Amino acid sequence: MKKLEREITFPNLGTFGADSMFWDMDTTSDGRFSVGKDGVNAVCATGDKKVEFVAFDDKTFAHVKSELGYPAYYPVSGVDVKKPLKAVLMDLDGTTIKSESFWIWIIEKTTASLLGDDKFQLEEADLPFVSGHSVSEHLSHCINKYCPDKTLEEARGFYFKHTHFEMNEIMQGRGRPGAFTPTDGIKDFLLALKSKNIKIGLVTSGLYEKAWPEILNGFQSLGMGDPKDFYDAIITAGFPLRKGEAGTLGELSPKPHPWLYAEVAKVGLGIDFADRASVVGIEDSGAGICSVRLAGFAAMGLADGNIIKSGTKALCYKYFENFAEMGGFLM
Repeated sequence: MKKLEREITFPNLGTFGADSMFWDMDTTSDGRFSVGKDGVNAVCATGDKKVEFVAFDDKTFAHVKSELGYPAYYPVSGVDVKKPLKAVLMDLDGTTIKSESFWIWIIEKTTASLLGDDKFQLEEADLPFVSGHSVSEHLSHCINKYCPDKTLEEARGFYFKHTHFEMNEIMQGRGRPGAFTPTDGIKDFLLALKSKNIKIGLVTSGLYEKAWPEILNGFQSLGMGDPKDFYDAIITAGFPLRKGEAGTLGELSPKPHPWLYAEVAKVGLGIDFADRASVVGIEDSGAGICSVRLAGFAAMGLADGNIIKSGTKALCYKYFENFAEMGGFLM
């Protein structure tokens, strides 16, 4: 595997060159597809190597890898943007609410507990792998790298212990300062969408018990009332599967898989796949950009997340520095 130095066209996805930060590969990491065999023209991976693309003459497949051992292949559909928009689908962490540093801190505290080392700190290189994916994906990365003798079950136990304590502290007004801060310009952007009768769907890979207090706290800060009344649809990764409790699907199908965005659009907002050009997804993470794109929607990238570091900017239909800039394009 080496950095892409030539231009390669992937049907329904785009043409990518040296500035894409993609990796040029001879075969997919699972060995299923190889260049020059069975009609395969090229294989590339995103900068963070989380998603691989396989190019044929008339189609492209995306291989979403998995820390948990359940990868998947998806056909890639072409995207476009047709105005007026019917719906805007928006990520929560880092896009709507600035909270990534808080949740990374929780992952760091969890890993410290696993190691029995209160002074443990994550490295800069860990950041693309501990944000934007599912809790179990984040924890699996840390286990594999820092404490391979520990189990995911042990990690999840510490994670929810820390999460429950910190979320209760926040709801009681005693929490970590600046844990949840609305993104600059988000209120005006949301209200502008409403004024245009554009439906708004909120999408997060976060489990409900961590996502809902964050959403509620953010709306309280903005003075925008009950988020359930404001959003047309909200989807989270559901409820954690734990011994003695019933969980919901969420840990194996989060971003960068397409299902959260696909479900909020089709089931939550009632928009058919054939009308996907009238829908856009807004994200600040590489995993989220891939999720939006694989769901068949144009991905709007927002600065300050890990899109650049994860090497996924090339998958953005457009990339914006702030919501004022994005609003000027979308509306």
